[in-house]
Amino acid sequence: MIPILQEARWRTLGPGQVCRILVVDSVTGTTRVVHESHDVTYESPNWTPDGLSLIVNAAGRLYSVPAAGGVPTPIASGALDDHNNDHLVSRDGTTIYSSSETTGHLFAVPVGGGEPVQVSPDRDGVFGYFLQGQSPDGGILAFTGAERRDGLDFVSGLFLLDLVSQEVTRLSSWTADSVGCDWSPDDWLYFGSELGAAVRGHSQVYRMRPDGRGVEQLTDDERVNWFPKVSPDRSGVVYLSFPPGTVGHASDVDVIIRSMAPDGSGQRDVLRLTGGQGTLNMNSWAPSSDSFACVSYELEY
Repeated sequence: MIPILQEARWRTLGPGQVCRILVVDSVTGTTRVVHESHDVTYESPNWTPDGLSLIVNAAGRLYSVPAAGGVPTPIASGALDDHNNDHLVSRDGTTIYSSSETTGHLFAVPVGGGEPVQVSPDRDGVFGYFLQGQSPDGGILAFTGAERRDGLDFVSGLFLLDLVSQEVTRLSSWTADSVGCDWSPDDWLYFGSELGAAVRGHSQVYRMRPDGRGVEQLTDDERVNWFPKVSPDRSGVVYLSFPPGTVGHASDVDVIIRSMAPDGSGQRDVLRLTGGQGTLNMNSWAPSSDSFACVSYELEY
């Protein structure tokens, strides 16, 4: 398998910009600052199953930060130093699964730190595993697979990886950009996709069964909707809504975190913030399902 990138390029904060790791009440939208930094661009919080910590990434490293508030602590992962913002904590809380920005592979790292183990098989040509979700029993990972097209652009598809057999199954035959693939406790895969768009820049939220059947479109509006995340108790879904016409997953734009019922009903705004890439890439619901974590990148002046 050919590396997906020759070298990683990490985001940095601009002048006057502050990164805030937030916990948000899913009903009221009230926020609590877990950590604030003017120097480090933290991304994509995951809540550990015990409710005590958030796992984030920054500049290729993984960090643990107390959910009650505190300073992020680096998590040792051997020579693996290019973790991107596609990572999650295993259902039993023992392991962090993470995507490598350059090699495109998936790795398992002990949640307390330790040597990484590659869990994704090699494939022919250029291919990147971009981790998204895991099955309710934790035995299968859902990911977006990126393949090179015309030497420049990437085509993404939705896939499953069985962690025991290492069997890879493709779920989608379409070439429309599709990411998310968050796996709900009642066996739905939620994802954002340009599937129904006439032109790029009109992604909506969909769901389907883990065998690729039963595709349903859940949002249909003028905004660009990505990254749906399902609460542990299955009562709600939050997703990131970009301004109309936004192509891809832009950074540092005015976005809205919205919520809805699992069937797409009851859509409403929860929080407006400056963000985008890194804000809500992975499932960040608290185990209690009453709040979720996200990251903002506001300008202070």
